[in-house]
Amino acid sequence: MSALICGSVAFDTVMVFEGRFQDHILADRIHVLNVAFLVPALRRNFGGCAGNIAFNLKLLGGEGRAMATVGSDFGPYEAWMRANGLSLDYIERLDTEYTAQAYITTDFDSNQITAFHPGAMMFAHKNRVPADAGIRIGVVAPENRDGMVQHSEQFFAAGIRVLFDPGQGLPMFGGDDLRKFIGEATWIAVNDYEGGLLAERTGQSLEQIARQVEALIVTRGAEGSQIHAGGKVHEIPPARIGTLADPTGCGDAYRAGLLYGLQHGLDWPTTGRIASLMGAIKIEHHGTQNHRFGRADFEARFKASFGREL
Repeated sequence: MSALICGSVAFDTVMVFEGRFQDHILADRIHVLNVAFLVPALRRNFGGCAGNIAFNLKLLGGEGRAMATVGSDFGPYEAWMRANGLSLDYIERLDTEYTAQAYITTDFDSNQITAFHPGAMMFAHKNRVPADAGIRIGVVAPENRDGMVQHSEQFFAAGIRVLFDPGQGLPMFGGDDLRKFIGEATWIAVNDYEGGLLAERTGQSLEQIARQVEALIVTRGAEGSQIHAGGKVHEIPPARIGTLADPTGCGDAYRAGLLYGLQHGLDWPTTGRIASLMGAIKIEHHGTQNHRFGRADFEARFKASFGREL
């Protein structure tokens, strides 16, 4: 059951500030903010929501293809995708643009400040969802506004079940837009903050939103996650973490776990725990696509974290 993952493919430049933003940003002076952070550690990684989800789904043995527009500098990322067995079938290259670039500064509390240049992603709507390519699950993840709107509509029109993952793209949309997305979605995945914003802008509670879809998934960082489905709320505990290295891309890894569970018809408690463990494995590594594991290792960690067999 193949998934088509619409979203960004981007280069991530990740910098680590060896301190806490709260010690340097004065609340009463934020209107004249002028701060600089020394960042001794810097890494350039392959990222973007669609690229990250596709990479993590591949690690699990699932089938997913990223759909995105990229720029003239895409060569190294293309080589990486080929080396990792990731599909390029729905990647469109625009030689007049740069590939999207994210510049992320993280502090010791895992807070992040991000600057993002969309580049070729601003033309994501040029890609169209195929109606006859064997796609069974669609993902609408952050890309340009028109892309998110049109890809959701195209999935819906083609009868393809959709995971709506607004992420950092959520502020682009008002209440009417978001209510339309909800009407076209089969499942919705948000973090705790995004869930609050989604409720505020739609004028609906999370419980009301959950009743309109098969599942509403709300991640809560170290507190685990909640899956609202079938009139129940499944409490998903966090998986055990060894070393906390880099939170960037943990949400994308979690969503790959959701897709794997959906592709294999697993129940929500199992699917949520797979997703939780994917996020934990990712957070132990710098970058969004630098982790690896074998099936036996994953199953062992699953049992150690949750006290049950996968």
